[in-house]
Amino acid sequence: MTTLDKNENPHESLLALLTQADKETADLPLKDILITDFSRLLPGPWCTQLFADMGATVIKVERPGSGDMSRANPPVFKGRSVYFNSVNGGKHSVALDLSSPEGQEIAHKLIAQSDVVVESFRPGVAKKLGIDYEKMKPLNPRLVYCSITGFGQTGPLSHISGHDLVIQALSGFAGMSAQPGQAPDVPGFQAADYAGASIAAIGVLAALMKRNQTGEGSNLDVAMFDSLFAMCNISLTGAMSRNTGNTGVPAIEVWGGNPRYATYLTKDGKSVAVALLEKRLWVNFCTAIDRTDLIDHDEGLEDRHSDHGDKADQYRAAIAACCLAQNRDELIDEMTRHGVPMCPIYSPDEALNSPNVAGRGLIETASHPEEGDIPQIVNPLAISGLARHRRPHAPDVGEANDAVLKGLGFDDETIAQLHKNGVM
Repeated sequence: MTTLDKNENPHESLLALLTQADKETADLPLKDILITDFSRLLPGPWCTQLFADMGATVIKVERPGSGDMSRANPPVFKGRSVYFNSVNGGKHSVALDLSSPEGQEIAHKLIAQSDVVVESFRPGVAKKLGIDYEKMKPLNPRLVYCSITGFGQTGPLSHISGHDLVIQALSGFAGMSAQPGQAPDVPGFQAADYAGASIAAIGVLAALMKRNQTGEGSNLDVAMFDSLFAMCNISLTGAMSRNTGNTGVPAIEVWGGNPRYATYLTKDGKSVAVALLEKRLWVNFCTAIDRTDLIDHDEGLEDRHSDHGDKADQYRAAIAACCLAQNRDELIDEMTRHGVPMCPIYSPDEALNSPNVAGRGLIETASHPEEGDIPQIVNPLAISGLARHRRPHAPDVGEANDAVLKGLGFDDETIAQLHKNGVM
């Protein structure tokens, strides 16, 4: 394999070959950061998607042929996965056989030039592939190396695959909706995946700040379980109270046990969310429905997140009757006029096309040569100038193979041989 001339800078070469500077990306905070992303599925790709949105050059390393298995996730636009596109926009794909010595050598060269590595292999796999932090640190002492797993690199559950449902179950979070004699519903949001991705993103940014101060890299062990568990501080309040010898009662009620913070059906079979936690809002509601008899003038702050005790049935019945008397949108219009925080429970289609999403500029389109114009969810930091407004579409498998190899100093003959040998 060839090497670069001593005067050439492969880090700058890769950035130049892969990045098309424009007015939108020129001032983004991570524009000079090069990230090698070995992750797949959700936590890692969503983490590095945030970095790509903020201007980083992200090289996504995939297996030759099929690539990241989430490319097969339904539904599709015309032929490509909507989900895959939502977490891999603007990245550059390299198809690389990491089980081969040649593939590992290419990975080493790439990591040596990277500011950040993100990987989501099971503990021990990165070491088996020869790309673990301990082996990479001598090649790049300034490297920020982030490992995202289900349960961390150590601990009694480190060997278990990091599926979101498993982690939500073990964190105690999924059990919050359990009813006697019934299994809890499957959560409607991948909380563990996104918790792990968010903590990883925060950790990487903090490690880059530390590197600016010390010149040294970092090795981040990010567990999805740890990340979600740390975010369960509200759901764990009762258990923490009981661990000190107290009863944990009354409990904080934000899970439907509070009739004034719950969901209700409307006349047309749709649903609304009611958030009447504060006394003044409850007074507005009671006045609007001509039920001032339900106002408790002695209500205090401690009642805000309570189940409202023996008043609960009356409260729930009054709210339910009000909601069932009108169609959803008519009810919302009336309550809004009275200053009552009640909102429709939207379907995904309604949410995507809602006035608020349009008003906040949260959907843009990306032009794809085969798929046409496809919708993209805009990074919420774009409005503050910290992320791009228009995210390019996700790459095809191996789309950047030759550009990356040339950036690393390989000549055309060597690149052709690597393709022929199935390394790429």
